[in-house]
Amino acid sequence: MATIGDFDPLNSTVPATKIEITVSCRNLLDMDTFSKSDPVVVLYVQGLGTKEWREFGRTEVIDNTLNPDFVRKFVLDFFFEEKQNLRFDVYNVDTRSSNLSKHDFLGQMFCTLGEIIGSTGSRLERTLSGIPGKKCGTIIFTAEELSNCRDIATMQLCANKLDKKDFFGKSDPFLVFYRSNEDGTFTICHKTEVIKNNLNPVWQPFTIPVRALCNGDYDRTVKVDVYDWDRDGSHDFIGEFTTSYREFSRGQSQFNVYEVLNPKKKGKKKKYVNSGTVTLLSFKVESEHTFVDFIRGGTQLNFTVAIDFTASNGNPSQPTSLHYMSPYQMNAYAMALKAVGEIIQDYDSDKLFPAYGFGAKLPPDGKISHAFPLNSKTENPNCVGIDGVLEAYFQTLRTVQLYGPTNFAPVINQVARSAAEVTDGSQYSVLLMITDGVISDMAQTKESVVNAASLPMSIIIVGVGPAEFDAMEELDGDEVRVSSRGRFAERDIVQFVPFRDYIDRSGNQVLSMARLAKDVLAEIPDQLLSFMKSRGIEPRPPLPANSDSPAMSTTTTTTTTPATKKERNTHT
Repeated sequence: MATIGDFDPLNSTVPATKIEITVSCRNLLDMDTFSKSDPVVVLYVQGLGTKEWREFGRTEVIDNTLNPDFVRKFVLDFFFEEKQNLRFDVYNVDTRSSNLSKHDFLGQMFCTLGEIIGSTGSRLERTLSGIPGKKCGTIIFTAEELSNCRDIATMQLCANKLDKKDFFGKSDPFLVFYRSNEDGTFTICHKTEVIKNNLNPVWQPFTIPVRALCNGDYDRTVKVDVYDWDRDGSHDFIGEFTTSYREFSRGQSQFNVYEVLNPKKKGKKKKYVNSGTVTLLSFKVESEHTFVDFIRGGTQLNFTVAIDFTASNGNPSQPTSLHYMSPYQMNAYAMALKAVGEIIQDYDSDKLFPAYGFGAKLPPDGKISHAFPLNSKTENPNCVGIDGVLEAYFQTLRTVQLYGPTNFAPVINQVARSAAEVTDGSQYSVLLMITDGVISDMAQTKESVVNAASLPMSIIIVGVGPAEFDAMEELDGDEVRVSSRGRFAERDIVQFVPFRDYIDRSGNQVLSMARLAKDVLAEIPDQLLSFMKSRGIEPRPPLPANSDSPAMSTTTTTTTTPATKKERNTHT
């Protein structure tokens, strides 16, 4: 029998989001003398933190065409927090051999899975390259999320005349739900609350993903055990019944009154009828929206960076400094910025990123600032692309004096003001703060986080260097929700990690960055969904892909006017 210990069905392992990629090509090179090319597309994926490409799959071969629309799809697991690099090679098939070196190479294209999903209408068109001096044509991708049984069921049950198990009182009943597996075993998927001293309990309604209840198979057996709770954990078995998702979905009816049977009692007592009954009082199903639904509907992620320029980082001209600019390798600040930024940029159509510094004395008068634009333009702090942010960061190191203290609240409030201006679900702000030390304004920062938790934004804090970051854990509300002056944050919006935990011991920077990004970005999709759900915001229908004018890169299409979108980050 499955154990009935602590269990959280929403955090149990369920299948990852799967994305189906459809591929077409236009104006391919013609390599055949007496007919047109016979193209095939080969997909390669790159391992996390490695440079190695491995073949993932191939489309079918379509004979005699330069404009193929392939039927065979590529189905990939999608992880927002990973940079999932893809390479598509196109060949003209000449023989029956599966060895690609025996066929004509027609061109190739590199992108990330995030770029395809983040494009308008999840449609990306790019030029093929790889043959010098030749126009290789274009390749077109469309992405669609496989539904993967996204329904959420809400149900309520009650029981009648359950067996009395306690010597001095009635039973304290609760229900345990199990889904059946292919091999006949059962996996626990839900536990109700305990109702004390009651043989006719009515349990609270509860919500469970349908995939957790039956893994998408509506006729699969669902087993329900009824227990009498005991303080010492040796809960007494009252009885059991079986049903299925399809039976439950009929709702309240005579079909959903179940006899609770105890096999041991049934075997011993001839007059045994049952150990009570359980009745389904209500049942409803709603479809759960996903992160991809919102991105396909046009929600943009607005990425802002804030970098710590306090004196505790050390003199930037010295190799011991956390800000040291070595000609041979990136410092921890640059690595953290690049690791997180390169993933988020795929979901931001204009690739303009506001970047701020805090804790420095600024020229010409040495004024201390805790939210100064790295590009020195107060009216327009946007940098073009992640490389533009890195360039502005390196330039700032040459012009400001590192000082202090380490105040977080001004930058958080700056981004919060921007986020507060658009709360209709079309934009969601992500603030990355990179710091080397202990926060000087903890009380104000907690107040800022509590205020920001009601806005469409998330905060990622990466700690670099050897300092103790214990106080930071207070802001990361995984265990205890952040509070300020008696008010608790509406949502958990802060994710803190020390970079040292992710550094690869062999010195592989690519692997260190991939590990960091995977961990700090993992919570963003759920944080975005929690905001949308709390405000009753539904995803908009997927944006139509503009198939008439080729969108050669994601930067050529946008769902909001860049000026309108980014102006919001310029208010001080």
